[in-house]
Amino acid sequence: MPKSEIHPKWYPDAKVICNGEVVMTTGSTQPELHVDVWSGNHPFFTGTQKILDTEGRVDRFMKKYGMGSANTEKSEETKDSNK
Repeated sequence: MPKSEIHPKWYPDAKVICNGEVVMTTGSTQPELHVDVWSGNHPFFTGTQKILDTEGRVDRFMKKYGMGSANTEKSEETKDSNK
């Protein structure tokens, strides 16, 4: 038998909340768990993975290492085919 008064209260039906809606219930030491990402909206699980490039970091990296971006490669191919 565990010692009394040393363990946290257990909530067997704790609500997991994402973007204001309950997405699942689980056992936890907190009655509510607020999360930003869960398997229902994570790109890996939903198959809608995309690169978030808000400051042009991907393009800068591609240019720095001579890889170009996807747009420049397509435009170079069309230039070569027009010759």
